[in-house]
Formats: sequence, structure tokens, C-alpha cells
Amino acid sequence: MKKFELMASMMCADYGHLEDEVRALDKAGIDSFHIDIMDGRYVHNFAMSLYDMQYIASATKKPLDVHLMIEHPANNINLFLNGLRPGDTVYIHPEAEYHPSTTLQRITDAGCVPGLAINPATSIGTITEMLRIVKKVLVMAVNPGHAGQMYLPYVSSKIDRLIELQKEMDFGLYWDGACGADKIITYAPRGIAGFVLGSTLLFGQNLPYKEIIPKIRKMDFEGIQKKKKLTHEHLRAGKGRK
Repeated sequence: MKKFELMASMMCADYGHLEDEVRALDKAGIDSFHIDIMDGRYVHNFAMSLYDMQYIASATKKPLDVHLMIEHPANNINLFLNGLRPGDTVYIHPEAEYHPSTTLQRITDAGCVPGLAINPATSIGTITEMLRIVKKVLVMAVNPGHAGQMYLPYVSSKIDRLIELQKEMDFGLYWDGACGADKIITYAPRGIAGFVLGSTLLFGQNLPYKEIIPKIRKMDFEGIQKKKKLTHEHLRAGKGRK
């Protein structure tokens, strides 16, 4: 089995101690920082901002994994690309753009990695040609917009199909949403390249990241979720530091 990547979903982080969070995750061996940008229009929520992204880019040398959940990203794509480094990833949703292939080319031309984010109800048939021009495909296992949602079982058949398409196309497949131990145990051996870790396994476990991340890599999940989880309200208030 190939080594799989672990990405920290920073919308779940403790924003009262963001610098400490970035440093602790970095030292614990996280592979990249997943940045969810939401505009309140494409999804009914506001999450991270351009300035959050820029700060995290300045605080770590690890790659950023920027997930744009915004309408018409082409209108503002340069604002994001100007704050990123070569090798950082930018995902767009195909439904959010009139001409997604043009936006993906702009991401490539800027030296970033072009990615496609696929909603649970997005048919593979509608994005097959775009799979040929991206390097990463982010499969949403929940509806976009909020952390802490339940896994949607019908996504499994889509993932099965994408795993098959990987054999003829040059893209890596990544998991986003409701990523529990069972999902990593099942799908890492099948070729999922990486998993976005949020409140299910990484944040709010009341354990240091330096203990959690090595256990996930070894698929040794015993004890990670035994301690009572902290609520998002506690995290936002800056309580329960790891």
C-alpha cells in the first residue's frame, strides 16, 4: 500500500490559537493544510478567508490545499493565486464556473496544482473530460459547507468508479468529509491518495496532534476517540488546548 497523505481541515482549528495550531500540526507531521474558502453564496456558510490562507502560507513551508467553495472563482482567482506558493493546490467546483477548464488552466499557469472538487450529487459523466486536465480530485463525502456532517453512503459507488478511472487518467483521488477510521482502513489500501481530517479524527480529540497523526498513519486508531470530544464552541473560545 502506498503512503497516504493527511491534510488538516483548518476550518476546524482553534482560531484563538491559530499560530500554535499551525506549528503543532507542522511538527506532528501533517502533510498539508486544507483551507476551506466559503462565500455564503455557493454554499450557505462563510468559512475561511483569503487572509486566513495568506497567514497560514506564511506560517508553514508545508503545502496548502485550497478548496474554493465560491461562485465564479475566475472572477477572483488571482487574489488567491498571488498568495500561494508553487506546488500549492487549488480546487474549484465545476458547477461554480461557466468555463471551469479555463480557470483550471490559470491555476496551472500560476505554478499551482489544479484540482477538481466533486459534490456528492455531481455525476462523473459531467466532469469526465476535466479529469484529464487536473492532478487532484477531491471527492466530497458530505454536502459542502459545514463540518461535522454524516457520511452519505451513495458516494461509495462514485468513489469506486473514480478509482477505476485513475488507471487511465493521471489524477490523485482525495477524500473530504466525515473521514473516520473506517474510511481510511477501507479506502487507503484501494488507492485513495489522501484524506482531509476534521472533527471526526483530528480536531477536538483532547489529544496532542503528535500522538494522533502517527497513529492514523499506522492505522492504529485505538484510543484516539475514547476521550470526550471538545465542542466547536469550546474550540472557538480557545479552551482545551492540545
